[in-house]
Amino acid sequence: MKHLTDSFLKNRQSRAIGASFFSIGFLFGTWATFIPFVKDKFGLNDADLGLILLSMPLGALTANMIGAWLVSKLGMKTTTVGSMIGMALAFLIPINAPSIYFIPPGLYLCGAGISITNIAQNMGVTSIESHQKINIMSTCHGMFSVGLMLGSLLASIGRGAGILPGSYMLGISVLVIVLAFSVKSTIFKIQEEESQVGQKSRFFIPKGAFLIMILIGVCGNIVEGTMADWTSVYMRDVVKSSPYFVGWGLSGYSLFMALGRLYGDSLIPKLGANKVLTAGGLLSAAGLLLAIFLPMVWTSIVGFAMVGAGVSCAAPILYGSAARVPGVSKSNGLAILNTFAMGGFMVGPVLIGFISEATSLSIALGVVTFLALIWMYLSRTVKLY
Repeated sequence: MKHLTDSFLKNRQSRAIGASFFSIGFLFGTWATFIPFVKDKFGLNDADLGLILLSMPLGALTANMIGAWLVSKLGMKTTTVGSMIGMALAFLIPINAPSIYFIPPGLYLCGAGISITNIAQNMGVTSIESHQKINIMSTCHGMFSVGLMLGSLLASIGRGAGILPGSYMLGISVLVIVLAFSVKSTIFKIQEEESQVGQKSRFFIPKGAFLIMILIGVCGNIVEGTMADWTSVYMRDVVKSSPYFVGWGLSGYSLFMALGRLYGDSLIPKLGANKVLTAGGLLSAAGLLLAIFLPMVWTSIVGFAMVGAGVSCAAPILYGSAARVPGVSKSNGLAILNTFAMGGFMVGPVLIGFISEATSLSIALGVVTFLALIWMYLSRTVKLY
């Protein structure tokens, strides 16, 4: 708690950049909870839904190097604040779409906004860590989890209370835009690393330890993306929970992911990054198996909470290491890892939709369990920087 208090809660710059992480989770958690509403509104089956959800990863993947380019041209500060506002506006589109044809372009813009914001905010974290000699990467990623938890929980309560999803999403977007303007002045005081400004961004084929890190990131992000997009659907269609509990699986997952990340900056140095990554893969697989074989309300919530704890420190460890790969600039390292990681986060749920349509959602989650075990195995051998 002392580390969390001193390095984050009492540090205005840490809190400001953490607000950006929070905004992504808050917006995405709200959207993820309303996915069943969109599915019913347009009469989609699992395969149709999976295909439509593909639009978001397309936006994320195509915007990664654009994000690195924007950071090099405009700087981390302007890119972070601007992309927060753009992302908030983009999330209004898929929920309020009058026709199914508006959803794919809306999700494409959401994915692009997430990707650009993610690169810029992680650059902000590494700048703060470098100049202030503190560790806040895991804590900031924890703010994403806090936002995901609150977004899904509040949206679930709002849905149960009968609030129209379109109106609810408008209120959430306005809140994020207000948040962006409220932290703008503090973010602009962050001492940006001069070596990153004006530096050319380029894509290269990763190899060695960096390649293994990327493979772990893909597996871990498929687990994360599946939880974000399909947990509410699983709670409704497989567990048969009441509307008030539809979002609780995602909330339980988000809560324990947040707790793991908030304590990660003190936990990882003590246990070692490799051990934390390995244990995370095992815990995620165990939680998924619990939800699959005991599909009841409370056992599923506990299982998804275990997955949240398992994935909690994976992204902070991998992003922090990607920013320190020898011979690779921070923006390039982050952009390349983010390209593959966001691909896993967003393409994975699409594949789950097709597998679920061909078999069942429980079997699809079994595939995700296998990927968690691969992540566990690879984590025992990777060299982290």
